Amino acid sequence: MGDTTRRRTVLAAGAATLAGTVLSGCGSDGGTEAAADNAAGTAPGDVQAQPSAGAAAGGAGGGGQALAQTSDIPVGGGKVFKDQKVVVTQPMAGQFKAFSATCTHQGCSVATVKDGNIVCPCHQSLFKISDGTVAGGPATRPLAAAKIAVEGDKISLA
Repeated sequence: MGDTTRRRTVLAAGAATLAGTVLSGCGSDGGTEAAADNAAGTAPGDVQAQPSAGAAAGGAGGGGQALAQTSDIPVGGGKVFKDQKVVVTQPMAGQFKAFSATCTHQGCSVATVKDGNIVCPCHQSLFKISDGTVAGGPATRPLAAAKIAVEGDKISLA
């Protein structure tokens, strides 16, 4: 009977640790990264188009998976990258932002960018292309910022 009690205790502790780990990935308070972004005068997910040192020198730039050309993202609009689960917007000419393509209401994938808003087709939640905040419910939380890099005319995941 003592072994059974210990085994249950170990299993319960393991399950609690796993649940805590999974839930910690669901949100963030912004922490030091948000403070550094604010001190630099930028918001999370905010990228200004500019040539990189590698691109200026003719070398290949580092970074993640290529998403698009800057010309593929309309000014005042955006594009949803379904496979990468990210949406890239260009609120003003040369200003690119990226957000998770997962709606904060019930986890559906956003589908389109229209009239300055990112649109979720499941319940018509709207998010502003400028900062991912809610423009119309039922969602109550903003889209999470995603990291992208703009090197010359190429946009890639950072």
